[in-house]
Amino acid sequence: MFNKCIVTRFFPLLLIGMTKFCTAASVTPESLVAQVQREATAQLNRHAELAGWSEPAFEIEVARNTRPIGSCDGVPRVESADIRQPARMRFVAICPDAGGWRYEFVTRARISARVAVAATDLPSGKSVDINDLLLERHDITGMPDALSDLSAVPGMATRRTVRAGTVLRANMLVAATLVKRGEAVRIVARKDNIEVTMAGEAVDGGGRGATIRVKNASGNVIRARVVEQGQVEPME
Repeated sequence: MFNKCIVTRFFPLLLIGMTKFCTAASVTPESLVAQVQREATAQLNRHAELAGWSEPAFEIEVARNTRPIGSCDGVPRVESADIRQPARMRFVAICPDAGGWRYEFVTRARISARVAVAATDLPSGKSVDINDLLLERHDITGMPDALSDLSAVPGMATRRTVRAGTVLRANMLVAATLVKRGEAVRIVARKDNIEVTMAGEAVDGGGRGATIRVKNASGNVIRARVVEQGQVEPME
């Protein structure tokens, strides 16, 4: 078996000063496609980790470039060009030689994962509980905001009616309103293990973590953060 770089051992008088010659690296469409698939898989895994998908699985198809591939002395590299949509990404294969070639590849991915689905019909505005959901494997190719983390759902409410069996997506949810405008609330202030509670009235409504205006027992309007149903804490 011969290496690409072959040391010359014969005819030294005819090849003075020449000790070796190297053939250009062999680059095939198959080898570039394999590189693109590896990079696409890495990008999909990163997206899945950020999205919190459970047990993600991918099927990746690379659309072949029809241009002939030239030789390359260096090792080609693959860089991402557009990875905003996991289901369809663009990559560029680059030969590092001076004046080397560039080829563009498009990948299409079929994505599945164990995600949250509605166990029953959920009416619009319903506060969602873990018991309202199931975790099942589904094709989420066109649903990059599908949810797998059930612990993130409590405290959220549906924006619209969600039918049983529907994959739950982030855009279907909004923070549930825990404090309504005009209702009585408890203002709880804590500092150095000391807790002070007083009555108040919500001037605004809001969900968990929202900053709203609250009128305290003295009639002063303060800014407070919604903590839970009917309870706020004053902003420092």
